[in-house]
Amino acid sequence: MLRSIYTLLALGIFSLALMSCSDSGMEGDHSEASEDIVAHIADLPVEDVNDAEVAGLVYMREEEKLARDVYSMMYAKWDLRVFENISHSEQMHMDAIKVLLDRYEIADPVGENGIGVFQNEDLQKLYDQLIEAGNDSLVGALLVGAAIEEIDIIDLQNEIDNNVDNQDIEYVYSNLMRGSRNHLRAYVKNLDRNNVTYAPQYLSEEEYLDIINSDMEKGECGRDGGHGGHGDRDGHGGNRRGHGGHN
Repeated sequence: MLRSIYTLLALGIFSLALMSCSDSGMEGDHSEASEDIVAHIADLPVEDVNDAEVAGLVYMREEEKLARDVYSMMYAKWDLRVFENISHSEQMHMDAIKVLLDRYEIADPVGENGIGVFQNEDLQKLYDQLIEAGNDSLVGALLVGAAIEEIDIIDLQNEIDNNVDNQDIEYVYSNLMRGSRNHLRAYVKNLDRNNVTYAPQYLSEEEYLDIINSDMEKGECGRDGGHGGHGDRDGHGGNRRGHGGHN
């Protein structure tokens, strides 16, 4: 999941090329709103859950929290709406994983933990490192966001391909991956507007270009905007959750 990013970020791997443009803001998440996910999950069978699926759900719950918390802090630091909007989307991703944890009676690793607090020690170290990198500059913060989303895409696909056979878990992971692709598009376009061309660090060039050169994706229920309405150019949608306000 985000395990591999820790070592690579520790080595300071962020390759850049400069370009032209300016300004900020862009689309956010077009994955399904959490109420739609809940309704769809209810129609799927409750199946036996294997150890790999349990471990994946526990890790993914905190991984999505890490993304939410980092983006919340980057919004507080840089006041750029893309961070605020995507942090709300990450909250919905957390909620979707929580639905599955509850469904299979798996203990929630987040519990009452606040922003920046993680049960998983590797994620705790990674969070601290990402915050340090993101606080260095706005471009650094956007690079952190793009890197997180790349790794998220890879890790979700790996879970689907190698560990998951339950229909409901595969459904949620596929929806979260759709959201992560949208988030990556948003961060890349914001980097472009800040005179930086992003080079993929973890996805292959082909995978990356397939994502970047395609349109923002909608959830299966056709909702436009990850928060229940039509998203504007800064990623806003209707009925957004409070900024980082839910565990």
